Amino acid sequence: MDYKQFTVRDKDGWDAYIHRAFIHDVFHSWHYHSLSTEGEQLLFVYEQENLFIALPVIKRKIENSPFFDMTSVYGYGGPMSNVDLRAIPANIVAAFKLAFIDFMKHENAICIFCRLHPFMNQHHILESIGGLKHNGTTLYIDLSTSINDQRDKYKKRLYRKIKKMREKGYIIKDNNSPDEIKYFIDMYYKNMDRVNASSNYYFDEKYFSDIINMEGYENKLILIYNGTELICGAVLLLSGSIIRNHLSATSPNYLKESPSKLLTDEISIIGRKLGKKIFHLGGGVGGKEDSLFEFKSYFSDLQITDHIWCYVNDHDAYNNLVAKSSSLVDSGSNYFPLYRRPAPKAEVVAPTIDATNA
Repeated sequence: MDYKQFTVRDKDGWDAYIHRAFIHDVFHSWHYHSLSTEGEQLLFVYEQENLFIALPVIKRKIENSPFFDMTSVYGYGGPMSNVDLRAIPANIVAAFKLAFIDFMKHENAICIFCRLHPFMNQHHILESIGGLKHNGTTLYIDLSTSINDQRDKYKKRLYRKIKKMREKGYIIKDNNSPDEIKYFIDMYYKNMDRVNASSNYYFDEKYFSDIINMEGYENKLILIYNGTELICGAVLLLSGSIIRNHLSATSPNYLKESPSKLLTDEISIIGRKLGKKIFHLGGGVGGKEDSLFEFKSYFSDLQITDHIWCYVNDHDAYNNLVAKSSSLVDSGSNYFPLYRRPAPKAEVVAPTIDATNA
C-alpha cells in the first residue's frame, strides 16, 4: 500500500490535520505548541490512503550533547487520527511504529516523554512502542447527567458550603480584559510562591493572554470577586466535548474560605451551558493520590486510568547521558528522561486545582 511520512512545521499544514481529526484537544493545536519555550514544535504525520496518525511534539536540544529528545506540551498530548484510534488495523499501527522510529533517527532524538490524553484511547497505538506506563488515575464529572445528580455525588457537606458562598453574593465574571488577566496572574504567582512550585509553573504574561484568547477555541478566564477584591479564578480550556480547569489560583486571604469549591461547581455549570459532556478535573501531582487529588475527589468518584509514554529510541546514547549526570540523579528514580531530573526540591501542594500536568 502507498504511504507517506513527513514532519509538519508550519501553522497551516498543522491546522489542516487538526481540522480532520476524529478527536483532538487544545493541547494538540499549533497555537498551543507555539507557546512552548522548551524547543521546536513538530507534527509527525504517517498517512496511508485515507487514514493518518499525527503526533505533535516539542523537540529539545540536550545540553553538552549532539542529541535531542522529544516531549509533549504542558497538558495532555499524544497521537490523534481522522478515525477512532481503536479502529486502526494492527498492520497500520505496525507501519506507524516503523515510521516513528525512522522519524526519531532523522531528528537525532534519543527518547520521548508524553503525557497521554485520557479520553482518546491512545494506548491502542503506543502499547507496541514500549514505555507505556500507568500514572495513577484522573478524575472527571459526567456533565450528561443532571446537575442535581452531579451534586448528589459531592462529598458530605460540600454543596452546603458552596450554597453558603453563593448566598454571600460573590460576583462571578467571565472576563479576558488585559487588566483582569494581570490581576489573575499576580494572584497565580502568589499561589505558586506559597506552594514552592517549580520554575516551569511560572508562565509569563504572554502565555496567559495567548491561551485565553486562542483563535479557534472558546477558552475563558473565570474570576470570583468579593466586591472589588479578586479572591479566586481559573483559566478554562474548552475543546470538543471537554471543559477543563487548566490553571487556577486563590487569594491568600481566602484560603480558609476555599472559594475554589464554588469555582469548581460554577465551571460545571458553564460546561453544561456550552454543551460539554465531560468536566475533566485531572489527578494529583505526578499521578499521586495527594491533597490535590483528594480535593478533586470531593466532587466526583468517576476515574479513568492516566498514562504516560516514556520511550527510548537510542539506549546507548541515553545510558551515556545518564552516566554523565550520575552525580546529580538517582538511578532508581522514575523521572524521565533521567538525565533531565532537576535538583531535589521540597514541594507543598495546596488543596486547589492549580494544574493539570506534573
